[in-house]
Amino acid sequence: MIGVVSYLVFFTTVAAILAIAVLGLNLQWGNTGLFNGGVVAFFGAGAYGTLILGGTPQPDHLGGFELPYLLALLGGMAAAGALAWGVGVLTLRLRHDYLAIATFGVAVAFENLMRNAEALGGGAKGLRGFERPLREALGSGFLYNLAFLAFVLVCLVLVWRSLDRLVASPFGRLLRAIREDETAARSLGKSPARIRLTAFVTGSVIMGLSGGLYATFYAFVSPQDVLPVLTFQIWAMLIVGGAGNTRGAVMGAFLIWAAWTASGWGLSRFAPVEAQLYTGSIQYVLIGLVIVGMLLWRPQGLFPERLVVSQSGREGARSTQGERQ
Repeated sequence: MIGVVSYLVFFTTVAAILAIAVLGLNLQWGNTGLFNGGVVAFFGAGAYGTLILGGTPQPDHLGGFELPYLLALLGGMAAAGALAWGVGVLTLRLRHDYLAIATFGVAVAFENLMRNAEALGGGAKGLRGFERPLREALGSGFLYNLAFLAFVLVCLVLVWRSLDRLVASPFGRLLRAIREDETAARSLGKSPARIRLTAFVTGSVIMGLSGGLYATFYAFVSPQDVLPVLTFQIWAMLIVGGAGNTRGAVMGAFLIWAAWTASGWGLSRFAPVEAQLYTGSIQYVLIGLVIVGMLLWRPQGLFPERLVVSQSGREGARSTQGERQ
């Protein structure tokens, strides 16, 4: 029984961390229409930035600043935001498929940089030597994992509620206006380029928070954690849940992570030995099938976008309806 509870804590922690990244992607794609094919680069920037700033001294690579955990986490988010700003300035003039290709190239370049630049991120060996926060007080067992889960859930709820308010604000309506018709938004005196860059950087900072939490949970990060397949996993979570809907983004993250872990367990348990050698590849194919299947069957996702109408908008609609009557 204790083992089951421990696994549920582990599962929920990872799913909640990935849900934060999906919320960042939802702001970019679901609300603004920015096709970010390089999610893992900003996730990785947050992960590496957090461990470099908060890690213990290491002789063979950058880091060892041993900053307090929250400062290190904020530094990782800032690293993701800085990378997003540089990428956004260069690529946000592109549209749709061109933007997707450019940002996907950034993700591939980031993974190769981390794999080969040993002085920066430890190369293929990755980064380790990170002291988990409050480990001395809570130990390194179940109690620590439970406390960290609570912290991750607090972060998830804060991001979720903040984005809900942002989407319901005038700025959120402006994001949707740019998503639907950028030319019309420009004709109203708005600056789509500046607003798209703001949304892109904000979403990437949220992805950096997710990466920092992920690296903290494992106290380790390597190039294997920033492979491009993570981008497709996060996209599958958003597509299944429903782009433009924060609740759908969170639910999609939990559903796809459950399917991913269940498929891995099922293949390792019931598949022939020859097939078990290709478990990872089979799971990647399954992710692709899920994305294609959802786009064909229910492109709006399980939880379609619901436009939020302000109180003044409701009152205006009521008055208009009364005049018509």
